[in-house]
Amino acid sequence: MKEAGKPRAEDKFCCISKLKVFLLALSLAFVGKTMSGAYMNSMYTQIEKQFNIPASLVGIINGGFEIGNLLLIAFVSYFGAKLHRPRIIALGCTIMSFGCLLISLPHFLFGKYRIESSISTRENFSVMPLCLVNQSLFSLPSEEPSTECEKEPGSLLWIFVMVGNIVRGMGETPITPLGISYLEDFAKAENSPFYLGCLHTATIIGPFLGFLLASFCAQLFVDLGSVDAEDITITATDARWVGAWWLGILICATLNLLVGIPFWFLPKSLVKEGETNKPEETSKRSVVLLQENYKNEAKQTMYEIAKDFIPFLKALFHNPVYMLFICITVLQFSAFNGMISFMPKYLEQQFGKSASDAIFLIGVYNLPVICVGYFFGGLFMKKFKINIYQAANIAFWVSLLDYLLYFTSHWTVCDTSPVAGLTVSYEGIKQVSYAENTLLAGCNRDCDCPLKIWDPVCGNNGITYVSPCLAGCKASRGTGTSVVFENCTCVAASGFSTQNVSAILGQCDGEENCDKMLRYFLILTLVCSFIFSLAAMPGYMVLIRSLKPEEKSFGVGIHGLASRVFAGIPSPIYFGALIDTTCLKWGTMTCGGEGACRMYDIARYRWLYLGLPAILRGVSYIPSALILLILKKKLKSENQVLLNAPVEMQDKEQEAFK
Repeated sequence: MKEAGKPRAEDKFCCISKLKVFLLALSLAFVGKTMSGAYMNSMYTQIEKQFNIPASLVGIINGGFEIGNLLLIAFVSYFGAKLHRPRIIALGCTIMSFGCLLISLPHFLFGKYRIESSISTRENFSVMPLCLVNQSLFSLPSEEPSTECEKEPGSLLWIFVMVGNIVRGMGETPITPLGISYLEDFAKAENSPFYLGCLHTATIIGPFLGFLLASFCAQLFVDLGSVDAEDITITATDARWVGAWWLGILICATLNLLVGIPFWFLPKSLVKEGETNKPEETSKRSVVLLQENYKNEAKQTMYEIAKDFIPFLKALFHNPVYMLFICITVLQFSAFNGMISFMPKYLEQQFGKSASDAIFLIGVYNLPVICVGYFFGGLFMKKFKINIYQAANIAFWVSLLDYLLYFTSHWTVCDTSPVAGLTVSYEGIKQVSYAENTLLAGCNRDCDCPLKIWDPVCGNNGITYVSPCLAGCKASRGTGTSVVFENCTCVAASGFSTQNVSAILGQCDGEENCDKMLRYFLILTLVCSFIFSLAAMPGYMVLIRSLKPEEKSFGVGIHGLASRVFAGIPSPIYFGALIDTTCLKWGTMTCGGEGACRMYDIARYRWLYLGLPAILRGVSYIPSALILLILKKKLKSENQVLLNAPVEMQDKEQEAFK
């Protein structure tokens, strides 16, 4: 028989192991949900080209995830905290898996992807007239849509992607607020920052895996297994290339389903970490009290649970630190969400990289250092027991340093290859034109060329032409990707003096300094990502510590709700709409309508892509400074109370402030 005063080792092991199991399961759930999110963000440019839609519509699809999250987050955060949290998280993982399956469905309904091209892969033309050829020789139909074309399915299948994204967002809803509140309720106060640091580390591992998966899938042609390699006349760096975006999302669906399984078997609650070190009687009393609370909660009606909803909401709205933190989140999240959504496109357009390379570089250069920054930020908070005012100071000044370094990215630029009629005249003089009629010149005016087609060729004068016809090419030799166009009058018109004025498929390479500038840009983003990630944990602890224990779950949920309503949903839409205004050449849909953008005015694109986030982040430092002032005033007030309080009360007051 055990002595009365001895702690039960098996109870201690059981309680601690269950908390650790929950932490491990929650970390895997964070990996699954962030991996899916990073993969989707990386593949939006592929989806844009697959369905021939503008960037603004891609922004709406992107915002669908936040809409799904928005539909449930307030209710899940409030009611979920009073129900069986692990099982609700498990249900969310299952729903998220179903959303991923729904996203991939359009690929199997769409049919084969048609490459916008003027090259026939079926015939071996030794000499093929191009400049005076009738438009019927082009694989695309005439610019006037036909009745038969209008009946062709597939134009609205992107709606399945948006609905799947909404469902995915609904499934992701309970994981963060209920998972964090569960940890906060049953973990030691000094261990909480470290546990949160582990979760933030998981949120970096997930995107890293997502980017690697996206990079691999982007280099595979969309119709993997159903199209011969000889029939593909474009390379991965071509603006018309579409990767196998559907393949990775199926893998994400499987992962999300698997990571939800452990939550079905975890208990509704645990004994708080550390309480098992008390004598056996005390531990038993704690368990009995907890069981009585659970029985009382089970007897509560939905009305009794909901009656405190409005008072909780009022309490949050009257919390100045909490409300200012929401303002900061909205501004910063708007900036980062817009940048991340269109970063692969920016690297493709600015530095001439393929989608696969762009996605890989983003993952390799940014995510590992963010993981390290999150981990050491949480470890620093745990080791030095930083209070809320110190955490706010660290977050403010470290983030400001990152913001100042960010401005140097405006100088990491390179000039892309000139395109006749768009960025230069046919004589080689620099000029940017958004008008379609500038594609015509004296050298091709009699060629009867379609102006909407995008099938770029690179002249041996270093200038890109929108199509072989617009280059004035009279003949060609070879097949597939080896076609060489000859007797190109527009290449000769640029002053290029040679007997053989020819062009090859694809755009010309950019300046030689593009690779060097890309390295500078990536190193800069690496440094900025590390610095900003160091500030993430102190900043998040300001949010957590500004809430009362009973407000944490609801407060985290409302914080997520606000960030989605005012940042997550609108930011990719207006970023995409602004990016669309910089489009120089739109692609052509099968029916002859306007498709996805093929080429941008890269100078305007750069200033919008880098300038808008700079403005949003700059404004966010106003509420950040106000939080510092409020907390400083509160600290002075607390110190004044401590001076007048009995000695035995001072330690308790200091701990409460922390």
